[in-house]
Amino acid sequence: MEGFVDEARILVASGKGGDGAVSFRREKFIPMGGPDGGDGGRGGNVIFRVKTNVKTLAHLRLKRNFKARNGENGHGARKTGRDGADVIIEVPPGTIIRDNETGEVLLDFDKNAECEVVFLQGGRGGKGNWHFRSSTHQAPRFSQPGEEGQERLLRVELRLIADIGLVGLPNAGKSTLINLFTNARPKIAPYPFTTRIPYLGVIRFKDRDIVLADIPGIIEGAGQGAGLGLQFLKHISRTRSLAFCIDLSDPNFVRTFDILIQELRSYDPSLLNKPRLVIGTKTDLDPERTALDELRRSLPAEKVIGLSNFDRSTWEPVIHALGALVP
Repeated sequence: MEGFVDEARILVASGKGGDGAVSFRREKFIPMGGPDGGDGGRGGNVIFRVKTNVKTLAHLRLKRNFKARNGENGHGARKTGRDGADVIIEVPPGTIIRDNETGEVLLDFDKNAECEVVFLQGGRGGKGNWHFRSSTHQAPRFSQPGEEGQERLLRVELRLIADIGLVGLPNAGKSTLINLFTNARPKIAPYPFTTRIPYLGVIRFKDRDIVLADIPGIIEGAGQGAGLGLQFLKHISRTRSLAFCIDLSDPNFVRTFDILIQELRSYDPSLLNKPRLVIGTKTDLDPERTALDELRRSLPAEKVIGLSNFDRSTWEPVIHALGALVP
């Protein structure tokens, strides 16, 4: 997922309806045939299609203009013009469509399910002159023009949908956790900001799948936009629960939970209402478990569990604790 893109601006336009035809019946032995102009075809629609196998908005950075085809003009012999082809824009679950100028939310695909929505209707086709005949006007030489299409400039955003969001400071062990328990393969290295894009992984637990989102590390001030804070924090909003990863090798690990809580509160206080779990990572660097015990004492109201990349005995309890977050 190195090409992960979670924002794009696109111009979308539905097709114009075809014009109605001005035509008269011309057959041998019928020199004064009546009007027979057909209707114009409908302009193409702009359709958003949610696809679960689409993971980012990268394709919207490559193509920014999406225009449906115009309807075909009507023909003689009362033949209707062909409808314009729709333009279909595929997006992943969790996509939000906003008006680029006002920021108003126009569509919100907040379910992890495939669906299709007509966003802009194509223009209606105009009526041919056949419709305008009457006893007093038997040879109308006019028809109805096709209706114009619609155009909108949009801001498209992606907020990942996951059962559990992994939250922590840079280098807190989130990538290690998702690497241990899922088939995702984020970069892992002993320095801050290895993860610069979100990753999704799936844990199989009691015959059901639990989706984890590895959110890039949060820093102090992220809730006010420090670093890439707002860009990262928005992905937490769609997760059902949170797992706070705290590096027990950090000398200030006792403060970490409060820092993370403050950043979430600053961004969106409702995030604190989600079910949550605290995971003390890198317990292999704390063989006496003194740091893990201190963390538990400092957070008496939280469920705290330890995890080591190198101690398999810690893996199963963490998987069960994660599973308990998503009943």
